[in-house]
Amino acid sequence: MSARLETAWSIRRMRPRDVADVLAIETVSYAYPWSERIFHDCLRVGYRAWIIGAPGQPVGGYALATIAVGEAHLLNLCVAPAARGQRLGERLLDQLVSQARMEAAHTLMLEVRPSNTAARRLYDRYGFVHQGTRPNYYPGESEREDALLLSYKVAP
Repeated sequence: MSARLETAWSIRRMRPRDVADVLAIETVSYAYPWSERIFHDCLRVGYRAWIIGAPGQPVGGYALATIAVGEAHLLNLCVAPAARGQRLGERLLDQLVSQARMEAAHTLMLEVRPSNTAARRLYDRYGFVHQGTRPNYYPGESEREDALLLSYKVAP
């Protein structure tokens, strides 16, 4: 018999003091990370922002979104490398969908790099549908990369 300790992850609103931990995850996860200023600006203007954490653990992940005029838009969702494989991304999506429903959004939209296979698997499992492509959306090393535009029906 083997006992596996489960981490007691919980989600809460992101605060300005969380930005340093979030930025650390962002910079190890993306070749073209958001800046500290972008995160602070998102909080300043009232974007929906959450972190997932556990007592005695570093921040495990974060998500930022806008919700307005019946639509939610996921701007950034990332899980720390050490916390991947624990369904934290799915839990953050659950939080966003719940918030979107409370605010009467009917659709959740997002863009994702075609090369981001882990994110694409998450969004496929969750039930997102491909709506189109945004050409040359993301910066790249030698050329820009398209974005896949995905949507999810929020309303029950």
